Amino acid sequence: MTPMEDLLRLVIDEGGSDLHLSVGAPPTVRLHGDLIKLDLPTLNSADTETLARSIASETHLQRVNEEGSVDFGFTFRESNRFRVSVYRQKGHLGLALRLVPGKLMTPEQIGLPAAVRELLHLPRGLVLVTGPTGSGKTTTLASMLDAINTQSKSHIITIEDPIEYFHDHRSGIINQREVGVDVPNFAEGLRRALRQDPDVILVGEMRDLETMETAITAAETGHLVFSTLHTTGAARTVDRIVDAFPVGQQEMIRTQLSTNLKAVISQILLPRLDGKGRVAAFEIMINTPSIAALIRDNKTFRISNDILTGSKYGMISLEASLVDLYLAGVISRDQVTAKAQDPQAALQLIGSQQPRKLR
Repeated sequence: MTPMEDLLRLVIDEGGSDLHLSVGAPPTVRLHGDLIKLDLPTLNSADTETLARSIASETHLQRVNEEGSVDFGFTFRESNRFRVSVYRQKGHLGLALRLVPGKLMTPEQIGLPAAVRELLHLPRGLVLVTGPTGSGKTTTLASMLDAINTQSKSHIITIEDPIEYFHDHRSGIINQREVGVDVPNFAEGLRRALRQDPDVILVGEMRDLETMETAITAAETGHLVFSTLHTTGAARTVDRIVDAFPVGQQEMIRTQLSTNLKAVISQILLPRLDGKGRVAAFEIMINTPSIAALIRDNKTFRISNDILTGSKYGMISLEASLVDLYLAGVISRDQVTAKAQDPQAALQLIGSQQPRKLR
């Protein structure tokens, strides 16, 4: 059996994003979005248990036995951070390890437009970064927080599960709290954060009604709040939040969101044509008086039209973002049609235009 240290070093050296260790398969690495099975022996139950014990504490393993899985972060060789999930499957241990990029990207490097960068200077409000698992939400949020930490004298508090990126104090100060270590859950961590004089709060994920309610209240009472949801698109994100509340509260929540939700940044990652990693495509919704009225009046199905016509406010549709990447020679035409919410609209945007030479 290959030692865990050698497997982790391979992920780092090859530019992989994830390592999967599962009984009945050899160690498997995700490289540029594709799973690659390594030319190594198939793992058995004893192998995955030994590999898990090499990085997990007894407390972590106890939680796996009691709850079925545990998530935690650990640092490998001082500078490489991994997010780890150890879980049971068919009575055996399985592991999924994600390499957290060692260097924070700037919002510009990620490709966030100027309108999104302006959100970092808001005195209060709720900003949501959404998308499927593995779409780069954590990286985008870490980049945005680093920019705030560097540019303003703010107190930033994060509640994460687990902590992935470690931030240093810069112009401001930043305190990072981990669910299950520093706080019992997101909702309680957020409630306690309100008593700790924060300017900016990051809630790693709005998983439940209580967390959503507290996050909206925090944004309403003078804090800039960032969080994530596993939704795609601004309209679905608003609907997901509203639908989480009892019917009797939904009108009030729509009113609160119409004034406190400042933006929804929905993103996906796609493989680059040149094979050099992946690139993000975005849908950006900035809350304008028109969109606020649509949220308040339960007409979220019209939000996409406002995004299409809202470029002067910094908004962009997913289709326009995909087409821009295609015409820049970064992604393939097939990726545009496969990932667009409205493939026909994307093809109309392309028209007869041809992509520029590959970069």
